[in-house]
Amino acid sequence: MSINADWRPSAGRDAIVLRARLYAMFRAHFERTGALEVETPILSAAGTTDIHIESFSTRFTGHVDAGAPTRWMRTSPEFAMKRLLADGIGDCYELGRVFRNGEAGGRHNPEFTMLEWYRVGWTLDRLTDETAELVMAAMALCGRQLERKDLTYRQVFIDTVNVDPLRASDAEIVEAADGINVDPAGLTRDDWLDLIFTHRIQANFPDNRLTTIRDYPASQSALAKVEADSQGDPVARRFELYAGALELANGYDELIDAVEQARRQMADQSQRQLRGTSGPPSDANLVAALQHGMPASAGVALGVDRLLMAMQAVNTIAPVISFNFQRA
Repeated sequence: MSINADWRPSAGRDAIVLRARLYAMFRAHFERTGALEVETPILSAAGTTDIHIESFSTRFTGHVDAGAPTRWMRTSPEFAMKRLLADGIGDCYELGRVFRNGEAGGRHNPEFTMLEWYRVGWTLDRLTDETAELVMAAMALCGRQLERKDLTYRQVFIDTVNVDPLRASDAEIVEAADGINVDPAGLTRDDWLDLIFTHRIQANFPDNRLTTIRDYPASQSALAKVEADSQGDPVARRFELYAGALELANGYDELIDAVEQARRQMADQSQRQLRGTSGPPSDANLVAALQHGMPASAGVALGVDRLLMAMQAVNTIAPVISFNFQRA
């Protein structure tokens, strides 16, 4: 009788040991810099309304007084951590598992590890520097070095495709995407910008470079503040960080306005309804926490498995995870 080889781990011993070393480095960094390690729920009664993220759900079969029976697996610890911030916890981080439905492939696993942290009173630039330094230190564990380059979303579009993403017409943006093989039906302005960015810009980032991109279009603000840039155009105060062409981190100057937070959740739910998709209910507890008062903060989420891919210079996620989705 043949033995099914899928019982074996998808990662080798060296990769598993390296992950343990990376976790130790994370914890040492935050211990040294005064951030508290916290733990937040994996199952919640609400979740992200982001139309680009799909959540797993499960059902609680116990006593009805325990709460809503439908529970959503977190796609990030963000909402719960912000409730801790509103309660005065101060600088904090969480290193843990998160879940996203429908995301499986060479660079995605439906269950993955995220490092998320918040700094009270920090500027976004200061958090960007800390994130870059932490990634550089991680790369050094494998003897790898990257050169850092900081760019704005606007500048990288102008330099690469000669289009100003904040002021160009929709037609000009669609024209800049000419040659990208995609069904155009139903695509929005932001969809076209994303296609140009991933296919024409991100794909060509040099392997030996750590790139930060900041000041995204206001329509891509997610949970970041929106402010005017140096040219007077509204931009989302957020950054993304890349090792080569691999996206590793996404950080915000955090939105702390409860009214605006509720408005964005409602807008997401309306978009879901138009697209015929469903998801978690909006998180009223997050809005209540902001109403109570969350301190001005900067926060970032770092994909740990993606970082391990960059550290080991591998192109797929399976070799850095003990048991990937197919073997779990």
